[in-house]
Amino acid sequence: MAGAAAERAAPTGLLSIGQVLARLTPEFPDVRASKLRFLEEKGIVTPVRTASGYRKFSAADLDRIRVALTLQRDQYLPLKVIREHLDALDASGGAAELPTSIVSGPRRYRRDELVAASGATPSLLGDAVSSGMLPAAENYPETAVALLRALVALDGHGIGPRHLRPLRQSAERDVALVQSALSALLRRTDTPSRARASEMAPELATRLDEVRALLVKDGIGRLLS
Repeated sequence: MAGAAAERAAPTGLLSIGQVLARLTPEFPDVRASKLRFLEEKGIVTPVRTASGYRKFSAADLDRIRVALTLQRDQYLPLKVIREHLDALDASGGAAELPTSIVSGPRRYRRDELVAASGATPSLLGDAVSSGMLPAAENYPETAVALLRALVALDGHGIGPRHLRPLRQSAERDVALVQSALSALLRRTDTPSRARASEMAPELATRLDEVRALLVKDGIGRLLS
């Protein structure tokens, strides 16, 4: 009872998790409190805490959550990219606009543009394609730029694309794990189920990345000890 009373006694203008969910549910019927906590963890919002530890969200927090959920659902953007653009909007006092790549869809890069944007050589791009790190295509998405930049950095240490084939295979296994976890939702064709799958897939991918990073960190620690 005391916790419920504290939850109701929100500072003026601030919203509890339940109130935020009530406002989001009509547009995002499958959003849960766990999703809000995940968005906080990833820096999308920073709700204030009461003396009792309850989260309280501002109107600006609610707007950021709504934009993040929309871009995840409609554009499949990673939260890191969403957070950077939201922070830029905040820094500009709302005067800036979301980039055209978000509003109208992600930019595509021709092979020569991909090489120029990533600092790679045509030879390295060819190696990345032949090793399966990138598909053979005429146009590439924004993610290919980041991947090729990483390959450039690794190549400088003698780690070429051919050495990274196991990573590609591991990534495919991760996709299979996510597909299996979401199989019940993916079999459905209704909009709420597809929206829920779109929300959960990036979360699962992030958790798998965290596990992998921790395992690698532990292995390197043992190597250097």
